[in-house]
Amino acid sequence: MTATLRPGVSACPACSAAPAAEALAERAVLKDARIALSLPAIHCSACITAVEEALQDHPGVHAARVNLTLKRATVEAAPDVMPDDLIRTLSRIGYEAHELDAGTLSATQTDKAGRDLLMRLAVAGFAAMNVMLLSVSVWSGAADATRDMFHWISALITMPVVLFSGQPFYRSAWAVLKHGRLNMDVPITLAIVLAVVTSLWETALSGKHAYFDAALALTFFLLAGRYLDHRTRAIARSAAEELAALEVPRAFVLRDGAEVQLPVAELVVGDLLRVRPGGRMPVDGVITDGVSELDRSLLTGETLPVFAEPGRAVSAGEVNLTGPLTIRATAVGEETSLHRMADLVAIAESGRSRYTSLADKAAKLYAPGVHILSALSFLGWYLYTWDVRTALNIAAAVLIITCPCALGLAVPAVTTASSGRLFRRGMLIKDSTALERLAQVDTVVFDKTGTLTQGTPTLTNLADHAASDLQIAAALAAGSSHPLSQAIVAACDAAGVVPAEVSDIHERPGYGTEGVWQGLTVRLGRAAWVEAPALAQTSAWLRIGDERPRAFTFADSLRAGAEQAVQGLIASGRQVILISGDTTPAVEALANRLGITQWVAEALPEDKVNRIKALSDQGRHVLMVGDGLNDTAALAGAHVSISPASALDAARVASDIVLLGGDLSPIAEAVTTAQSATRRIRENFQIATVYNIVAVPLAVAGLCSPLIAALAMSLSSITVSLNALRLR
Repeated sequence: MTATLRPGVSACPACSAAPAAEALAERAVLKDARIALSLPAIHCSACITAVEEALQDHPGVHAARVNLTLKRATVEAAPDVMPDDLIRTLSRIGYEAHELDAGTLSATQTDKAGRDLLMRLAVAGFAAMNVMLLSVSVWSGAADATRDMFHWISALITMPVVLFSGQPFYRSAWAVLKHGRLNMDVPITLAIVLAVVTSLWETALSGKHAYFDAALALTFFLLAGRYLDHRTRAIARSAAEELAALEVPRAFVLRDGAEVQLPVAELVVGDLLRVRPGGRMPVDGVITDGVSELDRSLLTGETLPVFAEPGRAVSAGEVNLTGPLTIRATAVGEETSLHRMADLVAIAESGRSRYTSLADKAAKLYAPGVHILSALSFLGWYLYTWDVRTALNIAAAVLIITCPCALGLAVPAVTTASSGRLFRRGMLIKDSTALERLAQVDTVVFDKTGTLTQGTPTLTNLADHAASDLQIAAALAAGSSHPLSQAIVAACDAAGVVPAEVSDIHERPGYGTEGVWQGLTVRLGRAAWVEAPALAQTSAWLRIGDERPRAFTFADSLRAGAEQAVQGLIASGRQVILISGDTTPAVEALANRLGITQWVAEALPEDKVNRIKALSDQGRHVLMVGDGLNDTAALAGAHVSISPASALDAARVASDIVLLGGDLSPIAEAVTTAQSATRRIRENFQIATVYNIVAVPLAVAGLCSPLIAALAMSLSSITVSLNALRLR
């Protein structure tokens, strides 16, 4: 269960305490505060408008901008504007928000790589069209000086364009060559360079044929494939960076009996900190004073708040719900549990990045073969004719005709088609190799709270209570922000229950809500507080005067499509495991309901990562489905991962696939689609192989000019793309 996070206020000089002149001088120096807020629940343009208008109407806010892709708001405000005030403002209009440390987050990056590729593609396409027009004159019979003039004009167009547009291939090729390795970009680079060099040589010697148009067409087609590949995945930000940004940037420290606001970076072990209701724990520590309840759902997945009293250990990132607490710091900075979780994510991400895609595997065999074949063609024809010019032309034709355009399009064309199909079913593919990895999955690990379930309690026994009991409970629950109280209010509102006239309502932090009804003390809260027996099921208790307490029971409702997703995966022969930080009874009940035979309860984030690592060590390919901070490291460490759009930012960033809606049923279909996509990729490799088997001997035999080779290469690319479209 996710509670609205309300971190501490932002740093602000105490201008009001200074003399008027000094205050004016200081305000002249102060700059506006820049506040970053995470908005997990926004999903459309209406959300953007509502949030921006609410923020801009807040006193002291100068500007507010919402980024829907990042689900983040950036606010420019006066130095005395407090983030928790903005969070409460958004909460009143129904949007959950929590503060991010703007200093930890790098500046929002636009899609510079995509724009760069698109610009290079446009330049190559424009130049190719112009050079093709010049080539028409040569093909139509232009000769001698006219032909040479057209060739030199083509050279003037081609040279700067090839140098500019081909840079992605050149940089990639150089990066692997200097480490003694090969990839697809090495033969691509060599083919482009050789086509241009051969053409310049022919032009200088007044030759009949130059192949500038072939070099540009080659560059254009390859850039198209590269851009297509880029568009199939989102620009993934670092999940570890997101986690670090969730750490509280400031804290209230008790110094000489007074509260002093300091940056978290200045805290030391042993400091006494005051954490107000709604605030997040900035450090790991032990409660020394105060009674409250803690929302640990983002860290552990527990559905209900836990009782907090002196002596209880707390972790950075937990949310204090009801009463002020004094904490003695036991771990700060990089030693906190939240920072250690970020380290876990970083380690897991680096491990998954070692996955080798099908295209890279093909490149290991293909690139050396192409170079050897071209070199042998040059050597053979030179020994046969003793003519360097003829040998070089044939070697260039071999390189162009074997240039891996079809192989370069084999993966992105299929990925684009299958990604479009899954997008229409409500799934966004973020990573270029996610589908390949998803097709290999044989084990699926689900988180419970917020993933298989909604993560919010629902009242289950409303009909069992008398109308007067419901009216009193509704009145008491309205005075509390506790999740169970809010569930009672929602159920009573839906049933048309009118709250009773209860006076002197006040909340007892950590226990419940108390008031006076018709001269009787009424309480709604924990079982021990109202002298009621504890139940195995989640419950809150109502006591009226000295009467017997009445139990209100709750359950966490299933997310839409959860049963279909689990049953579909089980029916397809995959092993399904439920791993949750929630209590044993809650996890066992859900596992039995969904037919999951393997489950683990009360699991810490490290336990989830270790369990997935153990499965991977056994040769299993694990799909992890989760939504919280406690799942982030496991999501990053799994073979492939999925999170719902309602998940915390860090969880979505760590995932390869995001469920755009609340329905889990597309998960089973996604696995099937991924298997079909992998088959199409392999078919495309086979098409490219057959094409090479037919075309390469013709090129080696000298029967294909570089121009004909470029046209044949283009035909193979179109065939591969059409095969990929079958997935749609």
